[in-house]
Amino acid sequence: MKNTVIFDMDGVIVDTEPLHKKAYYQHFAELNIAVDAELFSQFTGKSTRNVYQMVKDIFGIDTETEELIQRKRTIFYDLFDTDPALQLLDGVEVLINELHSQNFQLILASSAAKTTIDRVFKRFDLFPFFSYLVSGEDFPESKPHPAIFIEAQRLSGNDKSNCIVIEDSTNGILAANGAEIYCVGYKSANSKNQNYETADLVIHHFNELDVDQLKLL
Repeated sequence: MKNTVIFDMDGVIVDTEPLHKKAYYQHFAELNIAVDAELFSQFTGKSTRNVYQMVKDIFGIDTETEELIQRKRTIFYDLFDTDPALQLLDGVEVLINELHSQNFQLILASSAAKTTIDRVFKRFDLFPFFSYLVSGEDFPESKPHPAIFIEAQRLSGNDKSNCIVIEDSTNGILAANGAEIYCVGYKSANSKNQNYETADLVIHHFNELDVDQLKLL
């Protein structure tokens, strides 16, 4: 019986992707590089470190990766603190509350940095609902590598057959597939250029998930 739900964060709990995109492109402008939409779509689900390692390789940038990361984070946090449009995604708060009330264990497994996760969880008071917060910055390889979900499942103390992953990106879904964990693909209005073919279940809104049925998946 399913008793653990592993959430991605960006694009599932909160849509910080527009803010991240603004921050990246402000930084790209400072670096005087042109990143087109096709290349940027390949960054979805990857950690900031892996994004800048790709950018450095593609554009021949010599700046230290850590310096690039810190500059982008500074831009992002300025946007995070000032943009009123940042809200929880429609229906996810109801789902989190319902899962928690029915004794599901909730774990976050996000490619985001720990500082970003902390800001989101503080802003929306999510800490009481989640047993563990796993950040992609602790792993050398980003999704689609399954390491982050394997670690989340290990922390849960439950067999992978008792776990569910909720993901919105191609890379996240592939990571869940690699970890051999049942994956719900969340194809929202914000989803762009993502492939949901290997998700076990695809939804367009969180009200499509029946918590009693989730237990039996």
